[in-house]
Amino acid sequence: MSVAMQANPTSDGDTMLPYRVVGRTPQTHDTVTLILEPVRRVAQQFRAGQFMMLYSFGVGEIAISISGNPAAHDDILEHTIRAVGAVSGALHDTEIGGLVGVRGPFGTGWDLESAVAGDLVIVGGGVGLAPLRSVVLGALAARDDYRRIVVVTGARTPADILFRHDQKRWRTTGSIELHQTVDHSAPGWSGRIGFVTEPLAHLNLDPGRTTAFLCGPEPMMRFCAQTLLRKGIPGTGIRVSLERNMQCGVARCGHCQLGPLLLCRDGPITDYAVAEPLLAVREL
Repeated sequence: MSVAMQANPTSDGDTMLPYRVVGRTPQTHDTVTLILEPVRRVAQQFRAGQFMMLYSFGVGEIAISISGNPAAHDDILEHTIRAVGAVSGALHDTEIGGLVGVRGPFGTGWDLESAVAGDLVIVGGGVGLAPLRSVVLGALAARDDYRRIVVVTGARTPADILFRHDQKRWRTTGSIELHQTVDHSAPGWSGRIGFVTEPLAHLNLDPGRTTAFLCGPEPMMRFCAQTLLRKGIPGTGIRVSLERNMQCGVARCGHCQLGPLLLCRDGPITDYAVAEPLLAVREL
């Protein structure tokens, strides 16, 4: 996957636009999906895997991946936000009618188009499922372009599962092979218990025609990538999202540097052949 081909060619990176919150979908006790509509009409296009810089007025700005449908071709943005700090907390708490500043889109995409005519394996751990939702929605919008679509989702507990209604719909339509697992069970849970690597290890895959998309904690992505490598899928066919402290979005500040990469420009999506040696360096 060429980083140069995936970089966004149109955003100037500095223009902040006001968006209004027109919908809020609580996902868990600390995670919500905000639906944003521009105050002034804009021709906003993004690719699955890109991110926006979201600004909570008077608080600050952070990078948040887009979790909406890249095939929708409208001005609506969806961002799934977990409240873990001052800025994410303020964005999470923004009510319907509130304003949010938006810059972007930035970064490389999942390059779903290059996987046409093949099988897709999509593995999301925890809130890492949020950037992958756009892959699933994009693939479903062009379902005939792909063969098998396998989605493996993991959460710490049943209460932490994201996109419950989406996952139920994915399972019942038959268009997707869905495997759910949680680290710790709870009353009423009858599903799988364990890490996402366990259902992944049992999949029968066609390594020559499979593209994998991984997002979650780095240890999870490393273990999943190793599982896929053992199944014969090359590192160039495994795509990972590398999250670092992206503060400017335009490769100026250097906070998101990972070895030779500035992840707001050269990432966050890259193939595992590039990521593996970088993730192996403790100092990075």
